[in-house]
Amino acid sequence: MPDIVLYAAEVTLNGLMAGVLYALVALGFVLIFKASGIFNYAQGVLALFAALTLVGIQKGQVPFAHLINAMTGNHYTNFPWEVPAIVAIVLAAAVMVVLAIIIEKVVLKHLVNQAPIILFMATIGMAYFLEGFGDVMWGSDIKTLDVGLPQGINETIDTVTYNMFGYGFFIDNLDIVAAIVAVLLVSALTVFSQYSKQGRALRAVADDHQAALSVGISLRFIWILVWSIAGFVALVAGIMWGSKSGVQFSLSLIALKALPVLMLGGFTSIPGAIVGGLIIGVGEKLFELLIGAPFLGGATENWFAYVLALVFLVFRPQGLFGEKIIERV
Repeated sequence: MPDIVLYAAEVTLNGLMAGVLYALVALGFVLIFKASGIFNYAQGVLALFAALTLVGIQKGQVPFAHLINAMTGNHYTNFPWEVPAIVAIVLAAAVMVVLAIIIEKVVLKHLVNQAPIILFMATIGMAYFLEGFGDVMWGSDIKTLDVGLPQGINETIDTVTYNMFGYGFFIDNLDIVAAIVAVLLVSALTVFSQYSKQGRALRAVADDHQAALSVGISLRFIWILVWSIAGFVALVAGIMWGSKSGVQFSLSLIALKALPVLMLGGFTSIPGAIVGGLIIGVGEKLFELLIGAPFLGGATENWFAYVLALVFLVFRPQGLFGEKIIERV
């Protein structure tokens, strides 16, 4: 089998795994958009804050240690214990639920029935506040995240592909775990959105706040619910990305890669987030291998996804699975 075919097959598999990680971030955007009709600019920062909180709890770090030490002259850094990974994950998820309640009470409840641009601006404010708050609470140094997920090359895939083709495929175990988690998460969210009472209420709230209130839907409960779920999705994304590249403040920038994913899959579709993520992941890897590296000098992965999304918008503005907008005139 020609080498280029083997390289393309390996790159495609790695692209699928990378696409799943993009899709995990995009899921949070979809959930918020379905419940409020706005693009949540703060989703990437939610993933960062969730990962910082998880690391801080797991390692027994004292919250606001720098601030406390500056005010008291002490040198507190860590409590004399560490928390097991599963317990730390549960506690971090609980923190994200509390954060959702605070966001609803402090911000969202005052913006009922406001224009979408007002809500969007509010999420921008929340993003910068949470980024600064996370810095003050847990510190700005780069942190390692280890919750026991397997990492490194998958020896089984490497051995099997080497025996079959004479060339071993390098597939990271963490990417495989992320793919499995994403499939389970998307399946659960799809069932919740389509077949539960709360899922139908989410769509009603997104269509018209005032109409949803008039039929007895609690807007405040729906917003707390959806921001809690989005916080949990952000925690999962933070775990995967943090385990892969460390927990650092550039983690919040992964939200930018979710934009082309949403454009391709559709802002209102949970399965569309996964499909869009897979298209972007595979597309940017293959483009780099076949065109970027040989003809353009490489480094095309930074911009290919946005160009692909721009071209796609020309032909299908609502995305592959987005709701078509039909207006009577």
